[in-house]
Amino acid sequence: MSNQQLTYSPFDPEVMADPYPVYRELRAHAPVYWSSQANCWVLSRYDDVCVALADPATHSSASGIFPTPPGVDMTDLFLPMLIMSDPPRHTQLRHLVSKAFTPRRITELEPHIHSIVDDLLDQVPVAGPWDFVSRFAGPLPAIVIADMLGVPRKDRDQFRNWSTTLIQSNPTRGEFGPGLDAAAALYEYFSAFLTERRAHPRDDLMTALVQAEVDGEQLTDDELLGFCLLLLVAGHETTTNLLSNSAVILAQHPDTRRQLADNPDLIPAAVEELLRYDSPVQGLARTLTQQVDLHGQPMKAGDTVLLLFGSANRDDHAITDADHFDINRRPERQVAFGRGIHFCLGASLARLEARVALQALLARHRDWDVDLDSAVRLHSGPIRGYASLPVH
Repeated sequence: MSNQQLTYSPFDPEVMADPYPVYRELRAHAPVYWSSQANCWVLSRYDDVCVALADPATHSSASGIFPTPPGVDMTDLFLPMLIMSDPPRHTQLRHLVSKAFTPRRITELEPHIHSIVDDLLDQVPVAGPWDFVSRFAGPLPAIVIADMLGVPRKDRDQFRNWSTTLIQSNPTRGEFGPGLDAAAALYEYFSAFLTERRAHPRDDLMTALVQAEVDGEQLTDDELLGFCLLLLVAGHETTTNLLSNSAVILAQHPDTRRQLADNPDLIPAAVEELLRYDSPVQGLARTLTQQVDLHGQPMKAGDTVLLLFGSANRDDHAITDADHFDINRRPERQVAFGRGIHFCLGASLARLEARVALQALLARHRDWDVDLDSAVRLHSGPIRGYASLPVH
């Protein structure tokens, strides 16, 4: 099959429903593919994605990390974010905010996460259908992030609504207005919150960020607000979609589900395989700072390149029998959280939340079915998950 016969867009609903067949075709026949619908080059092979992630000087994040259709410019819509910055500022900011995600801090969160998970599961019906996203996978990371920031519990539902609206906005269907409104509301909320923490410091992440210094200077308000938005959306939606995708995969593999229920010690390795097999973030974009020639195809400076993590994680040349779900494989090569300087800052927290959530879920419910006919998928480009997932 030639490049001309392939059609790929991260915004295509059919691709969102099951992207893996077209990924297979891209890897085999068009490893450097121009998507006119997304206005970007697409890299689908494991080695090519990893090389690009390891070269931030050539593959810049400063102009945005999501592909956009022709005529849609999102560059100036959001305040500065760590994930959309390059060295040296990225190095300074990451060093600062990484202090909130040290192994000790993450370990200290585990009892609190257990308590949240148990409370949520206490509220779902033992029999009958319930929505896995709205009742469990969505609230869990939203509560954890809100508590880390020091947000009052009375505001949790509003946080969840803002984050969901933002991540589900789709610029290809003229639906980005609600997302911008949600972002504006979040900025306004956090702005007042920052002012309050300056006047009344507390032992929380928000106060630590307000008081922190980089080379003798405090973060600007725009940097603080951008980080808050990033933490809420990235830290929330990644875990929500990891858990939702996991519920579907384990329902489709009941023998593995029973194996995990009988052997909880296997769950950490299973989380890595779940991340690889159906990655919550299927890809992120970069902008080339100079021409790159790959597989005989020149890509010029200024072009956008979409790095398909989801395809890389299914590349048989890097991962044996990659389309097969196997919790016993070695997980080191998966790239669901990216690589290099932009490796997901909250990866350890997402892994902890997933491990605790799956262990508690399997302890209470060894079997469940998912109603995929009634499920509603997210339609937000390379973000893969569910807006609604009925389970029995």
